[in-house]
Amino acid sequence: METKKIAVIGAGNMGTALIRGMLKARWAKPANLLATNRTPAKLKALADELGVRTDASNAAGAAWADVVILAVKPQILRRVAHEIAPAVTRDKLIVSIAAGLSTSTIESAFAEGAPVVRSMPNLPVTVDLGATAICRGSQATDEHAAVARAIFESVGIVVEVDESLMDAVTGLSGTGPMYLFQIIEGLSDAGVKMGLSRQVANALTVQTVLGAARMVQVTGQHPGLLKDQVTSPGGTAIAALHSLERGGLRALLIDAVEAATRRAGELGNAVNK
Repeated sequence: METKKIAVIGAGNMGTALIRGMLKARWAKPANLLATNRTPAKLKALADELGVRTDASNAAGAAWADVVILAVKPQILRRVAHEIAPAVTRDKLIVSIAAGLSTSTIESAFAEGAPVVRSMPNLPVTVDLGATAICRGSQATDEHAAVARAIFESVGIVVEVDESLMDAVTGLSGTGPMYLFQIIEGLSDAGVKMGLSRQVANALTVQTVLGAARMVQVTGQHPGLLKDQVTSPGGTAIAALHSLERGGLRALLIDAVEAATRRAGELGNAVNK
């Protein structure tokens, strides 16, 4: 990884998070990273803070790099792809984080044989706790997938899935932080209703969510088994669980993921036309 030159085209929040992650993990040196952005002040800030190369020209960035990360919005990816296409040869890897755009759509913008890896990272990559799914285009090899995996592992965990499942990934982990933000806010509100200060309620809620997630991760146990450890006979947890089940929390979450997955498919169909 350290020897590859990586250009992040459109280095906004996600792109900048990837640059920071690669530097922190020492998977890339500042001299081997280049960021493009249309805002000169943003480029100066990136150069000053991280010491990476910067360029206002997407085409120049793509020509310089071995790996081109397309960190632009889906609505403008075709325009950016057309802009950099003359500089993209078969020996360059294209990694896209544009939601909804299929690998075949991205491949069609470049010379035949250009390898493409599509990704779906989520917002917590900005705090190095992201969950990213990747899938390969028709020309991407194991080596290409390994490079993409290394990039996103610098800011969290990575899973590889079939492209047909990318909408489900969007519905679950891509949209997932919103579900948790809602739950955290609701639990904090409940603590305030019961007499806690907002500061105390927020602190307890956030740590509880972090701790519960960490227990599932570290123990490897099914969440249902961990739930049973908390729900003692006649206790507070089973009373609360009864209320949650009566309110349909589990069904609401399943419905939300299903709705987000369906919407991701609709948006993908629109941008791939």
